[in-house]
Amino acid sequence: MNKITEKLQKLRKSKGYTCEEMAKRLNISKAYYWQLENQNRRLYYELAKEIAAIFDLKPDDIFYDDNEK
Repeated sequence: MNKITEKLQKLRKSKGYTCEEMAKRLNISKAYYWQLENQNRRLYYELAKEIAAIFDLKPDDIFYDDNEK
């Protein structure tokens, strides 16, 4: 798991959301969300925007790592 997926998982858990709850909010399957969080599926920008909105953040706040070049 890289820093970005760790950040996503920490955010989800800090809000008390399960993978299933996130999936419902995003209108995707639980398996699909789990795959996103575990880097088994590519994250598209539109979905990144929806995930960020759940946490009242911008996509870059979650999915951009300042340390990666």
